[in-house]
Amino acid sequence: MSDEPVGAVYRIEDLAHHSGATVRTIRAYQDRGLLPRPERRGRANVYADAHLARLRQIADLLDRGYTLASIKELLEAWDTGRGLGGILGLVAEVDGPWTDERAVRISRAELDERFGGRPDDAAVADAVELGVLERVPGSADSFLVPSPQELSVAVELYAAGVPLSAISGHLRELRVKVEHIAARFLEFTTEHVFARYLGEHPPTDAGTAEAASLVRRLRPLAQQTVDAELARAMRLFATRRLREHFDPEHPLEQREETRPVELPAATTRAVERLVGTEQVAAFVTAAAERELRARTLDQLAANHVASGMVDETP
Repeated sequence: MSDEPVGAVYRIEDLAHHSGATVRTIRAYQDRGLLPRPERRGRANVYADAHLARLRQIADLLDRGYTLASIKELLEAWDTGRGLGGILGLVAEVDGPWTDERAVRISRAELDERFGGRPDDAAVADAVELGVLERVPGSADSFLVPSPQELSVAVELYAAGVPLSAISGHLRELRVKVEHIAARFLEFTTEHVFARYLGEHPPTDAGTAEAASLVRRLRPLAQQTVDAELARAMRLFATRRLREHFDPEHPLEQREETRPVELPAATTRAVERLVGTEQVAAFVTAAAERELRARTLDQLAANHVASGMVDETP
């Protein structure tokens, strides 16, 4: 139980002492809108228990890893009547780990050994830029590996003869496509599942608890779907590629010649919104083919009508 009296008032120095924050920090929180302004009594500014409770909330959220900007949003939600506990539960679900992997530490010597024993500063810098490695503060020769599985894939590809620069380039390309898939899955679930929690009125504690439960249930679905579709596509294309190269009864497929076509940026964006980035080329092709077929049908019909006309000129 707190030893402060009910309805206690504090000078800023007393508030700093009881909260553990510095006077400078308290004033900074006030300037950023995280902490209400004190009450003016005569020539003095006084703070109440509510200010002390708010400072302790901020400290707790900082310990949990939240930024001051996100803390401000959470506290504003609290001030507008939404239960902070429910919101924190939902934020914790969304902001929590989306994989069972645990980060590990690796030394520079271990890293070099796993990639052939030859130091490659450029490759290490590339891995840090991509987030495959994270530098450990205060240690020049240690790294944090957020995804040991991703690093293991790079090791195996390198051992199979793929240059590190090619692995980095492939990861960059793959990341763009995967981020697009993630964005589409988020849009899809937001539209059909979470839209009811994002209306004009703040959700209740029960609503945020229900939304958090749905996040737990739906979290693995994107990865499961991608895993299944990737397995299907890999089997399809790997089998086709082997047949093309090694089966004399099935020579390489004759691929139609393609030519680049420039489209206005506004048209491309409109098509992307309609069918997604990955389907733009297919949509434009289908639309062009449909137009060509329509014109062919019109021409056939026009020719038929023209051939059936009787010249009645005397």
